[in-house]
Amino acid sequence: MRKTLYLKFILAYLIFGFFGFVAVATFVFSMTLEHLKREKADALYKEATLIANTYASDLYNNQASLDAVKTQLDLMDTYLSATIWIINPSGRIILDSSAPVDIETPVIIENFDPTITAGSYYTVGNFFQSFSEETLSVFAPITSRFKVNGYVVIHASMNGIRSSANNLLNISYILLIIILLLSMIILFFFTEMVYIPLRKITYATEQYAGGNLHYEFQIDSDDEMGYLAASLSFMASEIAKSEDNQKKFVANVSHDFRSPLTSIKGYLEAMLDGTVPPQMYEKYLHIVLNETERLTKLTNGLLQLNNLNTKGMLLEYTDFDINEVIRNTAATFEGICTSKLIGIELILTGETLTVHADHDRIQQVLYNLLDNAIKFSHNDSYIKIETTEKSNKVLVSIKDNGIGIPKESLKLIWDRFYKTDLSRGKDKKGTGLGLSIVREIIHSHNEHINVVSTEGVGTEFIFTLAKVEEEEED
Repeated sequence: MRKTLYLKFILAYLIFGFFGFVAVATFVFSMTLEHLKREKADALYKEATLIANTYASDLYNNQASLDAVKTQLDLMDTYLSATIWIINPSGRIILDSSAPVDIETPVIIENFDPTITAGSYYTVGNFFQSFSEETLSVFAPITSRFKVNGYVVIHASMNGIRSSANNLLNISYILLIIILLLSMIILFFFTEMVYIPLRKITYATEQYAGGNLHYEFQIDSDDEMGYLAASLSFMASEIAKSEDNQKKFVANVSHDFRSPLTSIKGYLEAMLDGTVPPQMYEKYLHIVLNETERLTKLTNGLLQLNNLNTKGMLLEYTDFDINEVIRNTAATFEGICTSKLIGIELILTGETLTVHADHDRIQQVLYNLLDNAIKFSHNDSYIKIETTEKSNKVLVSIKDNGIGIPKESLKLIWDRFYKTDLSRGKDKKGTGLGLSIVREIIHSHNEHINVVSTEGVGTEFIFTLAKVEEEEED
């Protein structure tokens, strides 16, 4: 397309010009010639009718002499640039404006037939072999007492008419050339607004297809071409971002798998080669067990995220009391909260607050968020869990008084394996998948989750659920 589209457009332009000249040379010329011929015939017919009703009629009624009529015909001949004849029905020329009066040697047109005009008032030809060139001949009958006494015939050379037609044809050629030159403006706009942007887009697609997803190009246009270029550039940037995320994902998975595997291998080799004495086996076996549990947790998290990202995942929607789920989830952390002197404050709306969602998935969301809140809270602090109603939604808030999240990390906490620098010292067993799982579960419910955090002060996670309206009792 890049090599042929412009050539095709140029070829179409040349074909347009060629057929334009052909049309002018054939149809326009013939139409112009026919128009001029009819126009000339109309003008001559009016003059012939005038002569037939005046001078010729006076001649046949003996009211004017031949010489007087001849003088008038000569004047008309000069004025019209045409030869004027007065002919008898038998074909005898009475008067000829191009020749002197000669009664003794009359000129007779053989095979003269006034019906040669075939229902019209003019004919084109050599007029019964009277002329060597093509001539336009106009008939006007001379009548008296409802009888045709003769005819006034005016002859005009077709060369003059053709010359006029050729002059008009030249004007048509000039107009056509001007139109073709002006139409080059279209070619210019096509080049600047379509062809050049299309070449840029084509080259960009070749770069993207070759793997250069970071290739940048710009088309300054507000039309569909500019929109196409912007969409293509945005698509490439998103694919590049996805590819970068994929590389980062693989690197993170490799790192998180390599660390525990290295520890497990090192401790087992030390036990086998005698570096670790038998009395220390139990200690290091517990370490190995913890590392295997970390690998298991990491693998399960990856599998869970993969299932959550699968389109068409079915959720088991039920109506349940979110307040009860919050109480039960908080109760599971009683032991660790006691050891860290962390209190959990529940501010729940109503005795029961029914929502429509997947019970197990929402319980998992609460567990992950509460686990994070406890993990990053200071000792001797408290965590507040609150439910509120707004329109047809239930808002669940989990707020801690911990280390907080740096401002530059707020948009990254949802990424897989991401851990802030502040959390790395506290989250030694974490996989960096918990918040990714939380977001996927909430989004699969077509709900929203937001985070508000201040570094050194604390963090609050807020998510929504669909509320179930309770029927009023009679």
